[in-house]
Amino acid sequence: MVSADNSEYDVDLTVTLTEAPGAESRVFHLRSAAGMLSPDPDALDSNLPDAPAALAAVEQFGEEIFFPEPRPDRICTQQYGGPQVAVVKGWFRGRAVNSQFSRTDGCEIARWKTLATLLGNSGGSTGAV
Repeated sequence: MVSADNSEYDVDLTVTLTEAPGAESRVFHLRSAAGMLSPDPDALDSNLPDAPAALAAVEQFGEEIFFPEPRPDRICTQQYGGPQVAVVKGWFRGRAVNSQFSRTDGCEIARWKTLATLLGNSGGSTGAV
């Protein structure tokens, strides 16, 4: 991966998605320069199922998701949304990203849903009965 200083991209993220323990991981990329994805749909620059929606979500919520402010008063519901785990690494607007996403409680499920298009849009459990 290229350092932020040398990258031609302002968003350069690699997502490793594992659907279940022991399952083979899938790798996705999201790369954009000045808010524009590669015009070649077959390029490895952005191979997510819905790269434009993933870029829109990252542009809107990336700062608060990747670099959250500490909130000691935060209360998370104890619910299980599924075994999926996603690791996001790379660069977002010149800042290094190394975030893990899971569906282990209400707060983590909310983070997952916010960036679902970046994470490969895996459904997991909806919690519906």
